[in-house]
Amino acid sequence: MLKRTLLGVSALALLAGSAAAADLSARYPVKAAVVPVQIFSWTGFYIGGNVGYGWGNSTFDYTPWASATYSYDLGSADGFFGGLQAGYNYQFANNVVVGLEADLEFADMGSDNVLFAGPIPGVLAAQSLDTFGTIRARLGYAMDRFLPYLTGGAAWANTSYTGPYGWTSDSTNWGWTIGAGVEYAITNNWTVKAEYLYMDFAGENYTFSNGDKIETGFDMSTIKAGVNYKF
Repeated sequence: MLKRTLLGVSALALLAGSAAAADLSARYPVKAAVVPVQIFSWTGFYIGGNVGYGWGNSTFDYTPWASATYSYDLGSADGFFGGLQAGYNYQFANNVVVGLEADLEFADMGSDNVLFAGPIPGVLAAQSLDTFGTIRARLGYAMDRFLPYLTGGAAWANTSYTGPYGWTSDSTNWGWTIGAGVEYAITNNWTVKAEYLYMDFAGENYTFSNGDKIETGFDMSTIKAGVNYKF
């Protein structure tokens, strides 16, 4: 009799435990683990390519010995270009992005004009540009995968000039640049961008044996589209 009583009590205890467990499971469901959302970061090195169009103004100043300076406009130096760029970005916790970028461009741009006025009438002066580039800092604000930025730094251009008395010059002229752009990350590694730059270069200064002087100047604007691979 005692044995049956103990078995009955045990069975009741098991049923009560199962009911309590079922009740707890119903009232307190187990939640799945939350998977954190990965936020894109602009930090890292990148390389890429670009194509664009540039337009500029080339000036030619001629100063005869002991006389006033004659200034000439060689016209607009327009043309297409393409090249490569590489750089590094660092994104801070407040989404500010700072970076450094260098680019090399290959171009076919130039202008020329016949110098009618002044002491050298009928002389053809010409300027051409075949390569140029920049070394620039970038400052932007990341909106996840969208990055607007300002940029500025040093610029250089390999320019050739021809002028009076068979004068020619082929040299690299340095200057400065400033601009702005936008970049968008289409994947974690590939980005696309559009950019505007204004560049101003120091020109040539040459003095002939008779004391006459030549001074040149060149500035241009560029717009370009590019693609980068971010490591």
